[in-house]
Amino acid sequence: MKKLFYALVIFVCAAIHSPTFAKEPMNNPQLRMTTNMGVIEFELDAKNAPMTTQNFIKYADAGFYNGTIFHRVIPGFMIQGGGFLPGMKEKPTNPPIQNEADNGLKNLAGTI
Repeated sequence: MKKLFYALVIFVCAAIHSPTFAKEPMNNPQLRMTTNMGVIEFELDAKNAPMTTQNFIKYADAGFYNGTIFHRVIPGFMIQGGGFLPGMKEKPTNPPIQNEADNGLKNLAGTI
């Protein structure tokens, strides 16, 4: 289950971005992802990554991740998923948002 969580971390960090999101403050949303390997619970950092948080929630609320696969798995390190259906069929995405990589957050074990 940790491997799935690490992959999700990498996936969200690489999420597609779009500058149209409001920059209003929001609480840190807590999410639950159900996979065929179990449940992953995580929290998004809305203070330090508001557009990325809103973008992820927008995709999740639209059902974008339903039926997607973890297309890259590196045992003991990470997993990536969310953009492909079985058979490696790529899903269409929304326009990019502004990159928030300079927000002070780090890609550490257990983060997304």
